[in-house]
Amino acid sequence: MAKTSGVPFQGTKEQEKQLREKLAELKDVQGGLMPALQEAQAIYGYLPKEVQIIIAEVMGVSLEEVYGVVSFYAQFTIVPKGKYKIGVCLGTACYVKGSGEVLAEVEKVLGIKAGQITSDAKFSIDATRCIGCCGLAPVMTVNDDVYGRITAKDVAGILAKYN
Repeated sequence: MAKTSGVPFQGTKEQEKQLREKLAELKDVQGGLMPALQEAQAIYGYLPKEVQIIIAEVMGVSLEEVYGVVSFYAQFTIVPKGKYKIGVCLGTACYVKGSGEVLAEVEKVLGIKAGQITSDAKFSIDATRCIGCCGLAPVMTVNDDVYGRITAKDVAGILAKYN
């Protein structure tokens, strides 16, 4: 399996109970693995190995099959995300207009790299593909908030709103 963020898994008994209830509803449904993974990610926020093992056992499939689906589809993540999920678009329009510098500044301000989470689990960064806001290039998102036509100089001020 791919290396995760190094943050130890901290699932609760309540989350596991909720997951097992959802899996019980889906275990005999043809094609139920995808909805099972979606439900698990909704419960935990990501799909660590511990959760994948439960899914494999209950759904009656191999851990390799579960991981194969998780690693194939971009909607799934094995890395925990922060309370504030930052996305910096590296699509062509954004990149040409300086999103690489914006991403570098976000990494510098937070002290982490794209794909990582801060030690307090407050922020995570993802380098994303086109998000469809090319007219606002370069674009950065924080959860559902979209910031367009930004420069590296704008990053600290934007992130300060979330502290």
